[in-house]
Formats: sequence, structure tokens, C-alpha cells
Amino acid sequence: MYADIGIGDMANDAVSSQSNLDAALLGLTLDRAGAALHEQLAEALRGLVLTGRFAGARLPPSRVLAAELSVSRMTVTTAYDQLAAEGYLAARRGAGTYVAGDLPHLAPPARRRPAPPAPPEAPQPFHPGVPDQALFPHRAWARHIERAWRAPEPALLARADPFGWHPLRVAIAEHLAAWRALDCAPEQILVTGGAWDAFDVIAHALLPPGARLAIEDPGWPTLHALLRRHGVTPHPLRIDGAGLDPAALPGDAAGAVVTPSRHYPTGVAMPLARRLQVLHWAEASGALVVEDDYDSEFRYQGQPLPSLAGLDGLRRTIYMGSFSKLLSPTLRIGYLVLPEALVGRVRDYLAVTGARASLMPQPALARFMAQGEFATHLRRMRRVYARRQSALLAALPGPEWLTVGPDPSGMHLVAGLGPWLQGRVSDRAIAERATARGLAPRALSSHAILPHPPQGLLLGYAGFDEDTLGHAGRTLGALLVSAPRG
Repeated sequence: MYADIGIGDMANDAVSSQSNLDAALLGLTLDRAGAALHEQLAEALRGLVLTGRFAGARLPPSRVLAAELSVSRMTVTTAYDQLAAEGYLAARRGAGTYVAGDLPHLAPPARRRPAPPAPPEAPQPFHPGVPDQALFPHRAWARHIERAWRAPEPALLARADPFGWHPLRVAIAEHLAAWRALDCAPEQILVTGGAWDAFDVIAHALLPPGARLAIEDPGWPTLHALLRRHGVTPHPLRIDGAGLDPAALPGDAAGAVVTPSRHYPTGVAMPLARRLQVLHWAEASGALVVEDDYDSEFRYQGQPLPSLAGLDGLRRTIYMGSFSKLLSPTLRIGYLVLPEALVGRVRDYLAVTGARASLMPQPALARFMAQGEFATHLRRMRRVYARRQSALLAALPGPEWLTVGPDPSGMHLVAGLGPWLQGRVSDRAIAERATARGLAPRALSSHAILPHPPQGLLLGYAGFDEDTLGHAGRTLGALLVSAPRG
């Protein structure tokens, strides 16, 4: 829908018309070797009027325009008089010369203001990986942004380090030491603009051209296309109940991408024996391991599992983390922790390409972490998300429909299809029917590349309150009960 321009808009349009004409007149040039100067000027002014953009605008006094064009005043007055006789200009005694406002054949169509764009659609219940933006400490964050940039430190205005703002890298190192028992130096940390940026660095700075990289299946759906975009050949390997099987890792692969602490999307944790086997494979084959620890901070029961990078001592393992799930997806800040032996190669690459992570939020995030507000925020999110998981479990239908239980970590549950649904309806069909009911579960099979994918539903709960989850769980239950069988 559109709204007509009001009186204030008309006044603004008049000011805009005048300023546009003043700017257009600055571009006028006359050819002294061509036709008579007054004819050239009249033709140029006529062309401006014919655009229909300057109705009612005041032309400069003849003396002023003559000085600007380095011509006689007579040249300008002759051109003005000619256009006035043709009806394009109107002289007002004592007020100057104006572009005529009564040329209907030149008038542009009545302008209408577009209505404000519709707000973005809110995530639908069960959409996985969505943090609750209402929990974000906006006031504290705004305070840190304002403090960092009202009187910025000289280093912020100097040439940026492509590895990121050093105080933020210090804060990340301290966070990893406290939460993941990962000992690393700030110099080993690269601040990235997210997963795409991180894999760009890995692919171009650390892998040989055309490298083959083992990935988990099912897994992050975008990763397959992302790797190919960067010239890397993905080699999917089907996981089992204990995650990636190290025995399946090919000896000629340049590396592997794994989510050992909590596999995405199934939530399976890789046992210690397999973690050590993965590291042994990397050492024996000279390969790199990329450990994607995308949401390990959301752990509700027990102690955090040891990271591969920590077990490896950061010799052949690259640790990848993100703040998208912890703070906001719009922040676009992630990080890599690199083995010391690889830091130089990455710096050489970034010396050519430059950094892609925005410097703007980095000082604020560094202060937010250093002052303990990040840890406080994370603990609060853990408590809230744990309650929401319990609320969802209580609302879901029984095991004959969905097989699902408590998960000690994460932001979504994976529900297998129960015996009354197996072989009778696919997870994709259920997801499509749920979408039509205003829900947004994801089919587990849509995360797989290999044939015969597992069946199940990803049910995100982190971004939705208990009442919403209760209603969504009951709606999904009713949908399953009415699903065609037999």
C-alpha cells in the first residue's frame, strides 16, 4: 500500500528540486567554437526543464550564472528571455526567474511513498539453531559499543591486524581455557566473519589445490556446497551411534571436518576412544582435523567433554568456534584456533586478501567477555534453554510416534520416527505437513548426501518460550496421529 505525499513531503521535494537544479547547472559547459553562446545556453537549459525534475526551482540571477560560465550577462538574459517566451521559464518581478510549474505534459507522475517494509518473519516453532534474541543484554552491549567508539583507542584507527582485535583474541583464549580446557595463545586465534570465511582461509591457506576433505553424513547441509565453492572435494562418511567412525577415514584425504562434542545434527557425542583414533589417523596420514565446536557451551548435564584440539595439543587440529548461537546470528563473528606451525601460512594468505571480519563489534565483544558479562549471559541461557527442553519433551507424543529423550547439551532435539510411523511416512513428508501448520521442524534426511539417510525430525527449542513449545508439541502430536498409515 502507498500513502500520498503530505505538506512536509512537498516542502522537502521543493528543496530537493532546487538543490538538484543547482547541481545540474554546475555541469553546464559552452563550446566557444560552436553555435552562438546564447543558443547553446538556451538549449542546455531547455533540456534540463524537459526532464520534469525542476518545476518551480529558481534559476541563478543572470549576473551570477554569467560569472560562473565566463560569458557576458547579455548571453544569459537572452537565453532566459527566449525560454520565457517559449513558456519554460517564468520571471517574477523582484523575485527572479523560475522554472515554470504549469507544464502538465512535463510533470512527472505523482510520487507516492512506499509503505515501510514488512518486518522479517519471526522464526516458527521448532526452527533449529535459533537463539532467543530477547535474552540478549542489549543495554550492556550498547554501552560497550559506545565506549569503544566514542573515543577509540589509537590502535582501532590504525591499520587493522588481519587476525583481529588483540584484546578480543585474549578474551577468547581465556574463555577457551576456562570452558574447554584448551590452552592456546592469543597469537594462535584468528577472528573470522563466520563459517564461510573460516573455510575460505582453511581451503586456500592450508590445503593443497583440489584437496579431499572427509565430512560427516548427515551433517551441516551447506558445508558440501561451501567446500566445493572453495575448490575442495567433500568426502561424506555416514556416522553411526558413536559419531564418525575413524576406521572409515581415507588415507589420502587432506583432512576431516568433525563435530565430536555434539555431532550436528544428531547430537551424538564421539567417545574418547574414537577421538584418539581420529588424532592417530591425522598424525599417521599428515592430515588436518577441523573441529567444529559450534554449540558446546550449551551443556546442561555433566562436565564438558574434552576437545580434540585439547587432546591433540593443537598439533594437527584446528578448533573452530562461533558467537552466532551464543549472542546473535547478526554479529557475524567466529574464530579459528590454529596450530602454531600454521599461523605463518595463514598470515601470508591474509596479507594478500585482508581480513573479512568487521572490526566494529570486536572491541565491544572483548570488553563484554573480559568483564564477565559474557559468562553471566551464557549461564542464564543455559538455565533457560534447559527448562525449554524439558517443556518440549513433556509436550511431545509418546514413543510409539517419536523416540526422543533428554539431551545433555545443544539447542535442538532429534526425534526418531516411532514404530507407528516407520516405513509408513517419511520425515520430509511430516516436515512439510508441519510447515503448513505453522511449525518448522527439519527433516533429518535433508541433512544427508549419501543414499538411505536416517529418518527423524530436528526440533529446535532454544528460541521459543515454554508456552509456545507446549502448544507446538501438542500440534505436532495431533498431526502425527492423523498421518496416513498402512
